[in-house]
Amino acid sequence: MQTIIIATKNQGKAREYREMFAPLGFEVKTLADFPALNINENGKSFEENATIKVKAVVKGFNLPAIADDSGLVVDALDGRPGIHSARYAGDHDDAANRKKLLREMANVPDEKRTAHFHTTIVGLKPDGKKLVANGRVDGHIMHKEIGHNGFGYDPLFYVDQLQCSMAQLTADEKNAISHRGNALREFMQHFDEWWRG
Repeated sequence: MQTIIIATKNQGKAREYREMFAPLGFEVKTLADFPALNINENGKSFEENATIKVKAVVKGFNLPAIADDSGLVVDALDGRPGIHSARYAGDHDDAANRKKLLREMANVPDEKRTAHFHTTIVGLKPDGKKLVANGRVDGHIMHKEIGHNGFGYDPLFYVDQLQCSMAQLTADEKNAISHRGNALREFMQHFDEWWRG
């Protein structure tokens, strides 16, 4: 079985990747399976951050790796939280991040609450061959949390095409339309060529 490392400790994200790669016969490992790596995500864009992560993993373990950087881009906040989504109100505190977002959006009228989730995925092999894919899903920021599935900002994100919050979707429904799902589908279209090349 071939091994691929997903550069994350986020169990929600890891589960989404396992669901995509398991049918292809890959053993999916995450950073939780390896000694700690010190990765300084100091890029200025989603792609830069994903590349920093994936380079550190490939260098550290000499195995092919995939990293993504995802975030919530809110138009009324000039694109914030963006690349800082996970640490918007502290270090990976989802509840605090959602509270801060609601506070900052308190006086924004409905028609100006547009937002999208963005994901950039970067794959890197030890030979240096790189694959980049992007995905997004459009929606609005709601005034209160609705739903109990998903993680991060999902309970505040209204998915325009489905007319419900991201946190009201099952894992399969979310994978079908999510930013990460869309980026992964684009990634998988070119995966064989990258993997075998």
